[in-house]
Amino acid sequence: MNIGIPTEIKNNEKRVSFSPSGVKALVSAGHKVLVEQGAGETAGFVDEQYIESGATIVPTASEAWSADMVIKVKEPLKEEFDYLREGLILFTYLHLAANKELTEILAEKGVTAIGYETMVGPDNSLPLLTPMSQIAGRMSIQIGAHYLENSNGGKGILLGGTPGVRSGKVVIIGGGVSGTNAAKIAVGMGANVVVLDNNPARLSELGELFGNSIQTVMSNEYNIEEELKSADLVIGAVLIPGAKAPQLVSEKMVKQMTPGSVIVDISVDQGGIIETADRVTTLADPVYEKHGVLHYAVANIPGSVAKTATQALTNVTTPYAVAIANKGIVEAAKENSTIYTGINVMNNQVTHKEVAQSLGIDFISASRLF
Repeated sequence: MNIGIPTEIKNNEKRVSFSPSGVKALVSAGHKVLVEQGAGETAGFVDEQYIESGATIVPTASEAWSADMVIKVKEPLKEEFDYLREGLILFTYLHLAANKELTEILAEKGVTAIGYETMVGPDNSLPLLTPMSQIAGRMSIQIGAHYLENSNGGKGILLGGTPGVRSGKVVIIGGGVSGTNAAKIAVGMGANVVVLDNNPARLSELGELFGNSIQTVMSNEYNIEEELKSADLVIGAVLIPGAKAPQLVSEKMVKQMTPGSVIVDISVDQGGIIETADRVTTLADPVYEKHGVLHYAVANIPGSVAKTATQALTNVTTPYAVAIANKGIVEAAKENSTIYTGINVMNNQVTHKEVAQSLGIDFISASRLF
C-alpha cells in the first residue's frame, strides 16, 4: 500500500503524523511511504531522517495525498477538501461531532475516515486519544498559570502560593485522562485542586490516587456553580467518545467568577463544555476575554509541544496503521475491534452512532457495509 504523510496546515500545528521510527515500521512491512518535503521539520525531524527510514520525499501535498492511505494529525481543512476522493483511507483525529460540514464532505466523496479519538480498546480505553489527552491535561495547567499572570491579563495569582499566602484554586471538571493529568501538574505546583466528576467510582479512584492532595466533588449543576465562584483556573476536561461534549458551565456561572480568572477548555475540539467558550481559538491567537474571564479555547493544545506529541502519537498509531496497510480496512476491522470502532465514515455513510446522533445524520453500522 502507498501511504502518504502530508504537512499539517492547521494554524500553528507543528506536529507530524509519523516520526521516522513509525515510517521504518511501515516500510519494513513492505509498504511505500510518501512524506511531503519538510513535513516533519517543525517537530524536529528532517527529510534525511525519513529517507534513512526508507521513505520517499515528495515535493507537494498533492503527491502525499495521492496515496492509498493518508495518515494525519488533524482533520482536513477546507484547503484540503479537493484531495479527498473515493477509496481514500484517511487515518487521523477527526472530531466530527462538532463538524457537520467535514462529515458531509467525507461521506459525499466516498472517503473511509478512521478517527483516532473514537477507537476503543477491549478494556474500554481510548488508546489513540490517551497520549494527547495526557499532554493536553498537563499543559492546561501551565497554560492557565501563564495567563493568571498580570502581564498576560490575569488576576496575578501564583498557583503554588507562597509562605503566608493561600495557593491558587484550580477546578477541574472531568476526572478522566485529561483531568487526572491536569490534577497531577496542579498538585505538583502546590495549587488547591478540586476535581468534579459524575461517576462516584471514579471519584473514589481519584481519592485513592491523590489522597488529601485534592478534593473530589460530585459533578452537578449546583456544585459546579459553587466551585467556580472561588476558582482562579478552570479546566474543562469532559469527553464522550465520538459525541459532542455536554455543556456544563453556563454563561451565568462564568459571570460569577472573579475578574482575571482563566478557563482552559480542553473539550473544545468536541464542542466544549463552557457556554462562553463559543469559538475555537488558535495557537497564534489563543485567548479572548468574556465577562472579565480569560478563555483559552485552542483545539490542538499538544501541537505546541510537537516533538513530544509526535513521538507519543507515533508510538500508539503505528501498530494500527501497519495492520490497516497489511490487510486493508475491511479485514483489519473484522480482526481488530479497536480499528472497527474508529470507522466514522465509509461507503458514503456515517458509521459512528454518536457522531451521527450529535449531527442529526442517518447512521448505518460499518459491519453492514463489509
